[in-house]
Order: sequence, then C-alpha cells, then structure tokens
Amino acid sequence: MSKLIYLDRVDRSVLDKILRRAQLDISRIEGDVKKIIEDVKARGDKAIVEFYKKMYNVEIDVKVHPEEFEKAYEVVSRDFIEAVEYASSNIREFCRLQKPKSWIHEIRRGVYVGQLVRPIESVGIYIPGGRAAYPSTVLMTAIPALEAGVENIVVTTPPDERGLVNPHVLVALDLLGIRRVYRVGGAHAVAAMTFGTESVPRVQKIVGPGGIWFTAAKAIVRNMGVVDVDFIAGPSEVLVLADETADPEYVAYDLISQLEHDVYASAVLVTTSEDLARRVDELMSKLVESVERSEIVKRAYSEYGAIIVARDIDQAVEFINEYAPEHLEIHVAPDKALSVLSKIRNAGSIFIGKYTPVPLGDYILGPNHVLPTGGWAKFRGGLSILDFLKFIDIAMVIDLNVLEEVAKYVRVLATSEGLTNHYKAVEVRLKKKA
Repeated sequence: MSKLIYLDRVDRSVLDKILRRAQLDISRIEGDVKKIIEDVKARGDKAIVEFYKKMYNVEIDVKVHPEEFEKAYEVVSRDFIEAVEYASSNIREFCRLQKPKSWIHEIRRGVYVGQLVRPIESVGIYIPGGRAAYPSTVLMTAIPALEAGVENIVVTTPPDERGLVNPHVLVALDLLGIRRVYRVGGAHAVAAMTFGTESVPRVQKIVGPGGIWFTAAKAIVRNMGVVDVDFIAGPSEVLVLADETADPEYVAYDLISQLEHDVYASAVLVTTSEDLARRVDELMSKLVESVERSEIVKRAYSEYGAIIVARDIDQAVEFINEYAPEHLEIHVAPDKALSVLSKIRNAGSIFIGKYTPVPLGDYILGPNHVLPTGGWAKFRGGLSILDFLKFIDIAMVIDLNVLEEVAKYVRVLATSEGLTNHYKAVEVRLKKKA
C-alpha cells in the first residue's frame, strides 16, 4: 500500500484530497441534533434520562454524587494518580506563563489607556467518554479554566452502557477539585449546558472535543447566539516534516500514534529525502497490518495517509503552511530546526526534534492537546488560558485641560461621519470650563 508522491509531479487533485482530509459533515444529522436541543431545552433532565433508558436500557441520575468519586479511587492505581499530578504541574506552569496581566499606560500627557483581564464567570467542559476514557482531556480543559480564575466550572461526560462514569475521569477531576459533574453526552450535553436543566447549570461558554453529535450541537448553539464555544474540531491529524537525518522507525510510529484515534484520522510525512520516504513507505505497509488497533490504523492510512517528497525545505514548508496541521513534528538536523521553525506560519502545536513525539504533548509536557483541525490552524491556535479570559479596554482623560487638547480631533472625525452629537458630548464639558 504505497502512499509515496512527489510534490513536483503530483496532480493537483491528489493534493487537494490530502488537504481536505476527512471533512466533518454535520449536515446529515443537523435536523436530529436540533430536535435533541429543543427537547432538552423544553424538558430538561427528563429528556436526558429517557434518552439513556431508550439507548442503553439503563436508569441514570444525571448528577454524579460524592460517593462515586470515593469509589473511583478504589479502582485507579497510585501510578495513575502520580501521572496526573505530574502532568497537572506542567500544564499549570504552561498556563501561568501564558496568562496576560491587566495594565494601564499613559500614551500622551494626561491620557491613559489600559486593559483589564477578567475570567469568564461560568464554563462548561465536555469530556468524551462512553466506551473510552480521556482523563488527559480533563487536565487540558479544566486546568486552563482554573488558572484563568473561572469560578463556576461544570463538567459533562457520557456514561458507559451501565450508566457509570469512568473512574479515571472522576479521579482526575477530583484531584483538580472539580465535583460539579453530570453524566450526559453528545448533543444532550451541549443543550443541557446551554439552557440549563434541573441538575445541570447553564454556562456562558462550552469547551472541549467530542464526537460528531456533540460537535454538531456546538455549532448549532454557537449560531443561535446563546452561548460561546471554543472551536469546532474534527478528526485527529499529524504532519511530520523530516530531512535525511530522521529515523524512519520514529517517523512511522509517530504517524501511527495519531492514526489509531479513528478511521478518519490523517497522517502525512513531508520530506526532502527520497530515501527516507521510501523507507517509511515500506515500514508503514508492514506496520499498519501488525500494530494494535490495526483495523482502524489501516483504514485511516489508506484514506488519509500520504508520504510526500519535496525538492527542498522551502517547498515542504510551503505545503505545510497550506495544510495547517493540528500537530506538526519537525525531524531535521538540530542546527536547522530553528530556521525551519521561523518559516512555519500555520500549525496547531509544534513538536521539535526526534525525542519529542506528539504523545508527549497529548499527555504531559504542558501545551494543550485540544487543537484546531481541518486547516483551522490558519485562523487560531489550540485551547489555552486565553479562551477563558475576557479583555476589557479602559480609557481615562485626567482633566478638562487635556480634554480640550484632544477635542478638536473628535470634532473633525465626528463631523466627517455625520454624528454631530458625538462631538456635543465632548463640547458640553468644554463649555463648563468657560
């Protein structure tokens, strides 16, 4: 299953398919999602309870109770707790380095401007679940909110077929001091956090990754203008940039580490070395048949994998900036890494050097793993402390003499726009001086 192509020779239609990757199409379920949202809005907890009874034949209590957190500690290992604490420490430090400060500055004599930095008051966090568990997503979404100073954090996560929330998720939340947790997933969770139910509080912003029903609901409520969301994310993707110094085995396993997410994941190698490209191509043909989760890996690689040979680094970087990957790994000679980095304009998160595979960032290094996909890295970066903060501009003119100095510029601009009352609000103050 060779995936080798050459940038100088490839047909544009082939490149366009690679650039498109798996497009997230919510149109086929949009009508059903809207019905769910309206149902939860109208009937609250009852709509959620009935859904899980119908879907899994299980009776649920929407709210997760304190004793469930206690029982969760009986299941998880001490090693898991230590790993959560280690990762949490790094993520907290990264967020603290990101956090901007309020400021005031005198830009002209007697004229002050500034900015207040204030947290959003209430945030809803979604942790995917059901058959899988993502305690790492707990850390990546909740810690930035906590470090931003958000006072009210609400967490929703889907239960399994027995109506239980994964114990690793509960312990991760408890270690962060978060116990306002509700067992509800997908579109039902978005609706509950948007409009509130008897159990789930209404929030001002919803963040976190999820499946297509959750993602569709996020897009719908955002367009309704009743709640803010972080961004709309699709399937996972990785792009590896490599030169002749890269280790083909490292590259192959780094591609596979993201392909195992689901059958819509994308993995692309762009290299200046034809020899490396051929060696990785041969390795991937073998590995996709033998690794764990091989059915998922093979399908994803067949549809959304590529090994691309570029004539030089500049051509490779040009393609990368057009692709705008969620994860970008740079495997080049150490003395060239910073030069390459300076040319990258579009990427969700960047991992430099052969000892920094994406999974380190997924779990423990500190930068966030909730990232833009599908080319959205052209427009924004990953989830960060900034997503939980508001920036409020402030201005102050210190006295009437200063106002008199600047008033003439207001008069000219207000008159040019035909908004004469704008200037009158200034003029009335000047008359007091006379």
